[in-house]
Amino acid sequence: MGKVRLPADRQARHLTWFSCLSLTVVAVVAVWAVVFRPAADTGHRALARAPHPTAAPASHARPAPPPAARWQVASPVSDLSVPLAGMPPVTDPANIYADAGPDMLSPVVRGVPYRIYVPNSGGSTVTVIDPASYRVIGSYQTGLNPQHVVPAYDLRMLYATNDLGDSLTPINPDTGRPAGPDIPVDDPYNMYFTPDGRYAIVVAEARQHLDLRNPRTFALEHRIPVDCAGVDHLDFAADGAYLIATCEFAGRLVRVDLHTLRVAGYLDLPGSAPQDIKLDPTGRIFYVADKNLGGVWLIDAATFRPAGFIPTGPDAHGLYPSRDGRYLYVTNRGNGSITVISFATNKIVTTWWIPGGGSPDMGGLSPDGKVLWVSGRYDNVVYAISTVTGRLLAKIPVGAEPHGLCVWPQPGRYSLGHTGITR
Repeated sequence: MGKVRLPADRQARHLTWFSCLSLTVVAVVAVWAVVFRPAADTGHRALARAPHPTAAPASHARPAPPPAARWQVASPVSDLSVPLAGMPPVTDPANIYADAGPDMLSPVVRGVPYRIYVPNSGGSTVTVIDPASYRVIGSYQTGLNPQHVVPAYDLRMLYATNDLGDSLTPINPDTGRPAGPDIPVDDPYNMYFTPDGRYAIVVAEARQHLDLRNPRTFALEHRIPVDCAGVDHLDFAADGAYLIATCEFAGRLVRVDLHTLRVAGYLDLPGSAPQDIKLDPTGRIFYVADKNLGGVWLIDAATFRPAGFIPTGPDAHGLYPSRDGRYLYVTNRGNGSITVISFATNKIVTTWWIPGGGSPDMGGLSPDGKVLWVSGRYDNVVYAISTVTGRLLAKIPVGAEPHGLCVWPQPGRYSLGHTGITR
């Protein structure tokens, strides 16, 4: 099927990476990287390429912060340091991803076939890949313009978010096939789940609101309007008290209090086009990929203010923590590379290049953490990249405009949504 012709208010989402960056943007990169890097962070200004992660010395264990000082947050709305009631406890304050380590599969997903689910936005299909053979083993229709395949909070179901089709396609991970008719939902560009599992959060990008729905029936329960054009990705505080969402077309972030379900403030990042967002293992820094400025912002979780900027490459897009919580993988869609950043030092460790170039977009890690699977958005392929060597293992043809692919099953106790954020 050919590419879908999109309404004007969504065409900006499909601009290709190869549009020439102006000299103005280049200047903005340099200015903002310096202005927002605090004086105490001067040691991070020279981001020299270091040896591959496997050659790096083991990082020192981070001591757990004292309970009274854990994740303090300044907010004009309420005390965002109060944990969200009903959220599973954080077992290791020094690594919020500790329960999603290599092969730490929940009993719920043990025995579920290991598969790669690829939503093809331009063809309105999902392609299923067998990672053992690197071969396509299935394909089926979804609603119009699927953007992401999202695991449910309880890990039992997957959902293709059909943005222009205003629906979700449920997928049974035991069979790899649709589990029933599409579910009507307004403008589901993306979808997440609150850390307590109470709500599914449908990110209605074109309508500029976050819809909190029943995670089983998807009936609308609350709607949070945001003054944020292009709201699309989000992540949650370590204690679940709030979320931060990125607003691609507005060049800003929005923080939402999950106790009151109200906006708790905005942060403008002039000249930016923020994309994916991930919290660091200690719960103190949010990393935000910036398409326009070609790098990653560091946002202090306590103050909701910039704490630095790391240039990585044009069209920085997806963010994925390594299974051991030591590294952050950044997909640079504009030059076919993956940047590896050390969480401990906030310095670039190495860069992996896709032979012949490419457009790495969204994806996830294999259950053992040894393979990074990402869609090639503008090349109609999926890449399998070794996290041990950085070598391209496979390039698999799929449908038109593959986007937020899901690697399933994933380690972890529960899913926060997107393409498989688990804790």
